[in-house]
Amino acid sequence: MARQVNIVPHTHWDREWYRPFPTFRMQLVELLDQLLPALEADPGYAHFMLDGQMAVIDDYLEVRPHERDRIRRLASAGRLSVGPWYILMDEFLVSGESMVRNLQLGLDRAAELGGPMPVGYLPDMFGHVAQMPQMLAQFGFVDAVVWRGVPSAIEAEAFRWIAPDGSSVRAEYLSDGYSNGALLPTDAKDLVDRIDDFCQNQGALVGDPVLWMNGTDHLMPQSWLGRVVAEANEVQHEYHLTVTSLAEHLAGASTDGLPSWHGELRSGARTNLLMGVASNRVDVKQAAARAERTLERVAEPLTALFVPRAAWPDAFFARAWIDVIRNSAHDSICACSIDETNAAVVHRYTEATRIAEGLADRAVARVLVDSGEPLVVVNPTHRDRSGVVELLVPGHEAPVGTQLLSSRAARERVDTLTRRTAVPIVMRAVSEDVRVGEVSIVEGTGADEGALVITLHADRRPRAVSARDLRTRLRELADAHPDGPVHLEITRTPTQKVVARAVAVPGFGWRGWAPAELDVAPVEATARGLSNGLLSVEVDAADGAWSIDGTPGYGRLVDDGDAGDTYNWSPPAVDTVVDRPESVRISVVEAGPVRGRVVIDATYRWPARADSQQRSGEVVAPVRTTLELRAGDDLLRVTVEVDNTATDHRLRTWFPLREPAASSRAECAFGTVERGLTAEGGPTEMGLPTFPSRRFVVAGDLTVAHEGLCEYELVDVRGEGEASRAHALAITLLRCTGVISGPPMAMRAVPAGPPTPTPGAQMAGRQVLSYALHTAGRDPYAVADDALVPLLVGRHRGTPALGDGSASGQALRVTGAEVSSVVRVAGRLEVRTFNPTDHEVSVRLDGRTGWLIDLRHRATAPFDGSFSLRPWGIQTVALDEA
Repeated sequence: MARQVNIVPHTHWDREWYRPFPTFRMQLVELLDQLLPALEADPGYAHFMLDGQMAVIDDYLEVRPHERDRIRRLASAGRLSVGPWYILMDEFLVSGESMVRNLQLGLDRAAELGGPMPVGYLPDMFGHVAQMPQMLAQFGFVDAVVWRGVPSAIEAEAFRWIAPDGSSVRAEYLSDGYSNGALLPTDAKDLVDRIDDFCQNQGALVGDPVLWMNGTDHLMPQSWLGRVVAEANEVQHEYHLTVTSLAEHLAGASTDGLPSWHGELRSGARTNLLMGVASNRVDVKQAAARAERTLERVAEPLTALFVPRAAWPDAFFARAWIDVIRNSAHDSICACSIDETNAAVVHRYTEATRIAEGLADRAVARVLVDSGEPLVVVNPTHRDRSGVVELLVPGHEAPVGTQLLSSRAARERVDTLTRRTAVPIVMRAVSEDVRVGEVSIVEGTGADEGALVITLHADRRPRAVSARDLRTRLRELADAHPDGPVHLEITRTPTQKVVARAVAVPGFGWRGWAPAELDVAPVEATARGLSNGLLSVEVDAADGAWSIDGTPGYGRLVDDGDAGDTYNWSPPAVDTVVDRPESVRISVVEAGPVRGRVVIDATYRWPARADSQQRSGEVVAPVRTTLELRAGDDLLRVTVEVDNTATDHRLRTWFPLREPAASSRAECAFGTVERGLTAEGGPTEMGLPTFPSRRFVVAGDLTVAHEGLCEYELVDVRGEGEASRAHALAITLLRCTGVISGPPMAMRAVPAGPPTPTPGAQMAGRQVLSYALHTAGRDPYAVADDALVPLLVGRHRGTPALGDGSASGQALRVTGAEVSSVVRVAGRLEVRTFNPTDHEVSVRLDGRTGWLIDLRHRATAPFDGSFSLRPWGIQTVALDEA
C-alpha cells in the first residue's frame, strides 16, 4: 500500500527582518495577487496556508481592500488557511499577556474572514515556553506544530507536550523545519526522490502520513504544484501525494503511544535555538518591557477599575496593543534585523508606551476627583504596598518626614528687559496663562531704583485685571521711556518638590497623603555606602563593586569579546577579559533620610574591537553606577550608565551567591521555570546556558528584578556532576555585534540569516541599564512589582493645604494568586489570575461574583467570592457589576 504524503503549500512571512516592512509588503502583495486567482483557477492547487498569522492578510488588505470578499470566500471553502495567531511571536521575550492578546486578536480577525485554522502553529519561534500547552488548551486547541527547541529525548514525529498544570496538546514535530518541501521540482520523479530522501534521512522522526511542507521564507506560489503532484501519483505507487491543509493532516493523527515532554522547549540538539537573541539590542528589549509594563500593569487596571464603563477608551488601547503585538514577531523583538527595522520596532513600542501613560494619567485624575482628596497615591498592582514617591506640595519648607529635592519660592524674578519689549510679553502672559489674575506695576526702590517692577500674580486669585487698561498703561510707560529697564517678577503658591514615603496603599486602590514622621529607619548615605536598617551597602573604592550586608563583589563588571552576531554570542579564539577599572570615584548625590543615592564613577580600558581570532585596540570606557536605597525598602536599586565606544563585546555584571546554586528560577509566561547549569546543544550550535528571564531571576539567596535585561547565566561553577554549584549569577547588560548573521563561528557552525551589516547593534553611545537586587527571600513577584511598577501620584494644582492622610479606597481586592490582567472586554470586567506555585491556592475576590471563563471569554463555571486554582493554573474571571 502506498505511503500517504500530505503536501501543505505555504509561505513563511517575516513581516520585517533583513528588509523593512514596506519592502516586504510589496513582495507580499505580489504573492497574494498571484495566489488568489491561482487558487480559483486551478483545482489541483487545492490549498494554501498563510503562515498561521493574520497580520499577513491585514497588511495585504490595507493595500487591496477590494480582495476582502475573495479571501473570505476562499477561507470559508477550505482553500486558504488563515490565523490563528495575529503574528508569529517570540515566546520568551514578550509577556504571557502579549501572547494571549495576540491569539485573541488573530482568532477574532480570522473569524471575520472565513474562520481560523484550528492548529497552534508555532513553526519558527526560538524555543517555546512551558505554559504554551495550557494557553493553547484554554483557547480550545488540541494540536500544536513546533520545530526549534525540541530535545534529543524526543525521537518521534510527535509528542505529548505537557504544561506545568497538566494541560497538554499533541505537538507535531517539524524535525527538518517548515521548509522540507520548499524546493519543488518541475519533474515528478525528482519530487518523489526528494520525498524518499527525506524519509530515509529523518527515519523515526517522519510520521505516517508524511508531512511535506511546501514553503519557506517569503516563498512565492509555485504554479506547477498541482501538475507535478498528479504526475508523481501516476508514475509510481510507493507514495500517494495529496495537496491538503495542515488541519486536515492533523485531523487523523494518532495520539497513542506518544512520548511526553513536560515544560519548556529550549534545546539546540537538532536545530539551532539561536541562544543569543535575548541579549542583543538591549534598547529593543527595554522598550518592550516598558510598553508591556505600562499597558498591562498600569493603564489597563487603573482605567478598568476607576474610569466609568462607558468611557473605556477601546480605540486607544487597540492602537497601543496592535503595535505591541506586531513588535512581538520573532525577528522584531529578537532584534536580529537591519537597523531600519529595529528603529521601527522601538518607535512602535514608544508610541504604545505614550498612549498607555496618557491613559494612566487620566485614570489617576479620575481617582483624584472621586476621592475628594487634595493629593493621592495610587497603587496599580493587586497587593497592598508601601513605598517612596516624589511629590510637589505647597508651602515654604519641606513637610515633616520628607526629603527636599528642590524648592520654588513665592516670588521670583524671571527676566530683565526694556519697557518696549515688556509690552507684548506681559500681555501674552495675561491672555494665555489662566493662573495670572492680577498685574502690579511699581517704581523700583533700593537696588531697583530707576527701574519698573512688573509683577504677574500667578497664584490663581480671581482675575482682577483689564487687558485693555493694562495694555494702555504699558504703552504709555513705554512711550515715555522706551529703553527704560523693567524687572519682570512672578508670584505664585510656593511649592516644595520632596521625596516622601507612602504607607499601606491598598492594592488596586489609593490613599490620601499627609505629612508624618518616618515610620521606618531613615536612609543614611555616605561616600562609603548606604544603609536603612534593612540593608547595609558598602562600596569598594578599588574595583567599584559593593558589598551587601558584608558579602562583597556585587556589581563587578566583566567585559569580554564577542565575535558572534545578533543570533549568537561567540568568543574570539584568544579573548581579553577586563573586570577591573583603572580608577574609581565615589560621591553622594542624595544623603537621605527618605532616599539615598551614591554614584560610582569608574573608568575602564576595553579593547576597541574583536574578530574571530582576538580583541585589539583600546578605548577609554567611563561607567557611572548609581546605587539607590529607600527608607523601609529591602531592595537595592542600581542604574548603570555606559558611554560605549567599543565594538564586538559583551558587558555583564556579576553577583555573588551566598547560597551556591545548582539551578535558577526565572519568570516566564504565567509562571517561573527552573533551569540547571547546562543547556543542550547539537552539531550546529553549542549548548550555552545563557537563559532568558522576563522580569526577574532567582538563584540561591539572590533575586534580580530588571527591565529588559533578559539574559542571565549561572557562573563560577565549581564541583563535578550533581555536586556542581554556581557561586555567582551574571546578567548581560550589553552585547554588541555588527552583523545580522556571521559566517561559521565557535558557537554556531552554520549561518542563521543574511550577512547584512547592522552598525546599530554595536550599541554605540550612552546606554542606561537598570535593575534591583534583593537578598531577603521575599516573593519574587512582589519584588518585581516593587522594583518596576511605580506608585502613582495625583494632586490638585494650586491646592493650598493637604489632607490628613486617613482617607483611602479600593476598587478591587484580589488575594491568593498573581494578577496578569484587569481589562474590559465588550464592556465586561475581566480579571486574569495565575498560580505560580506547585500547590493549589484559593483565589479570593472579596465581595465579588461572576464566572470563570477561558481565554476565549467562554464561561465554564460560576464563582462567588473565591475559587480554587490548581498548581501553575491560569484562570480568567468575568465579574458581575451593578
